[in-house]
Amino acid sequence: MKEQIKIPTSKIQRAASFAGAGAKIGGNYLKYYIKKAVNSDTQRDELNEDNAEDIYDTLSKLKGSALKVAQMLSMDKNLMPKAYQDKFQMAQFSAPPLSYPLVLKTFQQELGKSPLDVFQTFGKNALHAASIGQVHKATIDDKVYAVKVQYPGIADSVSSDLKLVKPLATRILNLKGKDIDKYFKEVEIKLLEETDYKLELRRSNEISKACAHIPCVIFPKYYSQYSSARILCMDWINGVALSEFVKQNPTQEERNKIGQAIWDFYMFQIFELMKVHADPHPGNFIVTKDLQLGVIDFGCVKEIDADFHKDYFMLLDSGSIENDELFTKILYKLEYLLIEDNVQIVPIMKRAFKDMLVLLGKPFNAEIFDFSDDTYFKSIYDLGEKFSKMTEIKEANGARGPQDAIYINRTCFGLYSVLNILGANVKTGDRV
Repeated sequence: MKEQIKIPTSKIQRAASFAGAGAKIGGNYLKYYIKKAVNSDTQRDELNEDNAEDIYDTLSKLKGSALKVAQMLSMDKNLMPKAYQDKFQMAQFSAPPLSYPLVLKTFQQELGKSPLDVFQTFGKNALHAASIGQVHKATIDDKVYAVKVQYPGIADSVSSDLKLVKPLATRILNLKGKDIDKYFKEVEIKLLEETDYKLELRRSNEISKACAHIPCVIFPKYYSQYSSARILCMDWINGVALSEFVKQNPTQEERNKIGQAIWDFYMFQIFELMKVHADPHPGNFIVTKDLQLGVIDFGCVKEIDADFHKDYFMLLDSGSIENDELFTKILYKLEYLLIEDNVQIVPIMKRAFKDMLVLLGKPFNAEIFDFSDDTYFKSIYDLGEKFSKMTEIKEANGARGPQDAIYINRTCFGLYSVLNILGANVKTGDRV
């Protein structure tokens, strides 16, 4: 993949990049409507593909929070058209890497040394590149390290980038509502945390220590003496990313073993630690030759408020869903139903949330769940499609639910998606 020799860092440069993408999208719409005028059967698929290509091309060059938002959106199969999902998921681990001179500059600024003053060997070419930073391989004697280097200017551009990407995200997601700012504030807080590698090092040590007892789950050791706010050094875990593991056609037993490790890791965090690795995608899981699950990247960790935790997971419990009085009370408390909703929209929204929560809660209400069942995921997608076309729901205030739900929803959707990719049968038990 071609390396990037520079990143637009000033507000003007980054705004100009967004404006350029907007112009391309405008051209795509013009082309679509001309074709539509000639042939009324013309579908939006080509428009979506062209827009996804142009948007991703811009975001991948900007990197940072703009590209991270694209990665987040790609994890939910019901959130946007497939063309956007397919393109945006490249942000998870296939973004264009930065050239070595920019990496060298970051080392000089952060550690006052070059990479070869710190390590005996240091790979000039990044082995993995994502939205916030890229990973290089380094050694000292026989010890092998993974060194994550943050892209220049990313931390300083988070807030301004979100202001630029907000209109784009609201249009793709068809969001409405006067209270949408609180959701973007939550995203801003988490993205700023992701750019603080000192915080990530501390959280990595805390969670890996707390989860060390979970069978088949391993974590790298982190090295503060080789790290800074923009550089993070850890053990190199020998293995393959989860997506590559799947391509090796593992047995069902092997899939189940890794899937169970992932599920147990997440359930312990959610129900015992009350904080969770909130970035579950295939690039953050490494499978070793002896079928151990290596977990990396604790940049995004969501600490779960106790009251929110109780109400949110009660909504996934089949008993709570069937108790109409309790169900309605929780929907209002979490602002999925709003006090200003009229009498016509309340039963429609209740029905919509109930249907969706019954589906999403299935793994939590089963002893064993088959995540390889594509019909389950299709039913979620179909239900989302149905709701997106319902006039009553489209016209209702789109900003519903607490901001705390953003990263918990992301975690649950991401967890389900990873287990679906893996094709695992998991003992989910009675966790709610």
